Amino acid sequence: MSDDTQEDEIVAKLSDFLDGALKGTERDEVAAKIESDEAWKQAHGELVETRKALSGMRKAAAPPSFAQDVTSTIHKRSAGRFFGRRTFGDRVPFGALVAVAVLGLVVVAYFMWASQTGSLEGKHEHAPRGSGSAELVVPKP
Repeated sequence: MSDDTQEDEIVAKLSDFLDGALKGTERDEVAAKIESDEAWKQAHGELVETRKALSGMRKAAAPPSFAQDVTSTIHKRSAGRFFGRRTFGDRVPFGALVAVAVLGLVVVAYFMWASQTGSLEGKHEHAPRGSGSAELVVPKP
């Protein structure tokens, strides 16, 4: 195992140890390694010092106009596409539009089927069928 990988594992275990994420025997094993192994002891000391230094830092407060500035910047860079006016298709779900379109097609098909001049009526007159063969009528000269 390389030194970098071993150091990463030590730091990960020590971080979990300091966070209180280790329980039972695993916590006891890490505590024993800190006492007996110089690399673990040094890494533990560095992590404790780093945590102390970071805990003394104050959180910076955002300026009062931060939200408005961010919104304005996004609006400028997106040319109004992000916060722009929404179209009908953006406000109504696609599934609802499809359902309305299908319903409209069904209504149109019904009216075409029910009308006497509709092309879907299907009541066309056909020549009477004979024995299944077509007759050819040839005019006499």
